[in-house]
Amino acid sequence: MARILLVDDEQLITDSLSYSLKREGFEVDIAADGLSAITAVEETLPDLIVLDLMLPDISGFEVCRRLRTFTTTPVIMLTARGEEIDRVLGLEVGADDYLAKPFSFRELLARIQAMLRRVQLDRQVPQSQHVAMGQLSMDPVARRVYKSDQEVQLSAREFDLLATLMKNAGRAMNRDELIKLVWGDDWVGDPRTLDVHVRWLRLKIEEDPASPQFIQTVRGYGYRFAGQEELA
Repeated sequence: MARILLVDDEQLITDSLSYSLKREGFEVDIAADGLSAITAVEETLPDLIVLDLMLPDISGFEVCRRLRTFTTTPVIMLTARGEEIDRVLGLEVGADDYLAKPFSFRELLARIQAMLRRVQLDRQVPQSQHVAMGQLSMDPVARRVYKSDQEVQLSAREFDLLATLMKNAGRAMNRDELIKLVWGDDWVGDPRTLDVHVRWLRLKIEEDPASPQFIQTVRGYGYRFAGQEELA
């Protein structure tokens, strides 16, 4: 049974969502502010977090940023605002999906179920052998990445994206294909999260993220990981 943490200071919303989610078979915990949410994540280890942007102490952006320093638990961010800048900032700080209020419970439920299915599939996919490309190497079994023998700390989704690109080194992969392979067929989040994760990866593995050696942009199409001969 999956455990969900609801983070919102509006009791009418949390009471309603908690009741509906429990009827769907989930365990539900509630936090009314950001600092309580961070503590709850550390103590209860939820499988997914539904996080409101507007909280009474610190913002949902800040909560998500702090969570990403110690957990890769999926986060669906809720907000009453619909501006594009909010969606982009949510992705920048590590939210996995974004849902603007008002929303239907069925829509939220569909996103929760899709995200949890993807996490479960990630755990079941058998891992292949060690991969090395230039100064970058990957151990899929241990889910570790090294650059010049120094370990690179990646989130679960960053690792999955890098693994997909490295396994297809030298081949241009379009955006839809990458989203399908990394986020799953039933993913319903913002497609720009792909670009955000590529930017994060470049900051961690490239000598010069503005002029990437490993992950190259294929304009109007998608991305490609440099072939072995290019990295020799």
